[in-house]
Amino acid sequence: MTRWIDLHLHSTCSDGALSPAELIRRAAAAGLTAVALADHDNVDGIDEALAAGAEAAVEVLPGVELSVVWEDFQDIHLLGYGFDHHHRELQAALREFRAFREGRNGQIVEAVNRQLAEEGAPPLDFGAIRQRAKGTFGRPHIALELMARHLVRSKEEAFERYLVPCNVPKRYFPLPEAIALIHRAGGVTSLAHPLLISRDRSELRRLLDAFAEYGLDGIEAFSNQADNDDTDWLQSEARRRGLLITGGSDYHGGPDSEIVIGGGRGNLRVPYACLEALSTALAQRNHSGLQRG
Repeated sequence: MTRWIDLHLHSTCSDGALSPAELIRRAAAAGLTAVALADHDNVDGIDEALAAGAEAAVEVLPGVELSVVWEDFQDIHLLGYGFDHHHRELQAALREFRAFREGRNGQIVEAVNRQLAEEGAPPLDFGAIRQRAKGTFGRPHIALELMARHLVRSKEEAFERYLVPCNVPKRYFPLPEAIALIHRAGGVTSLAHPLLISRDRSELRRLLDAFAEYGLDGIEAFSNQADNDDTDWLQSEARRRGLLITGGSDYHGGPDSEIVIGGGRGNLRVPYACLEALSTALAQRNHSGLQRG
């Protein structure tokens, strides 16, 4: 029997709709063998997910999705897998990142409130938005508050009317530093949804060559942005460079989501063989790390 996995799930600890435990229960109900919780710049939900996985007989791999930058490419997403999520340096880096983000969010809410005042509408409550988010939060949570206040009808409208005009530049991890940070925590890395970076294959080849030089370990070949031809091409590019092949739905949840845990648009399914290769790479990395120690 073929076993399926999903190595890209988000919970309420970043911008997902479900708690880590509920996410794992839904994964079990979907018949998945293994999953990775990969919240944005946050590892706070991993212990809860591991405990839920033990109860539901679902293998849970610690994960994270870091926002990184390289050259002129802003907001590239880098997945980290199998690291020590209690690693002090990693925890400190993520705390600092979230502290900056919270300050940025406050500035965005202030700008939105200035625009609302011009429109004669009451201001948003920053504390209420933070409470709604429950963990790492960003502009999607501000959009949800605008929707809850019936100031907009959708996230798209919230961004168009308020969040894009009122934006404050984000902070990113430099890509080489992010890769090295995950490695020092004992993990491996994979480039998330490459087709969201560019659909120009010559451009992507250039990026993959450069990122591999920095130590990138894998490519998310199975994603909801890739059709069968794209997936085959990304797998070929990974094999050409000796990189791992990973995949996941990038599930965030919500009533309007067409993406489901373990699948989504088209015929997305991620085989267990991806996790087997990833686990082998983790074992090799940690074995060589012990030898160096």
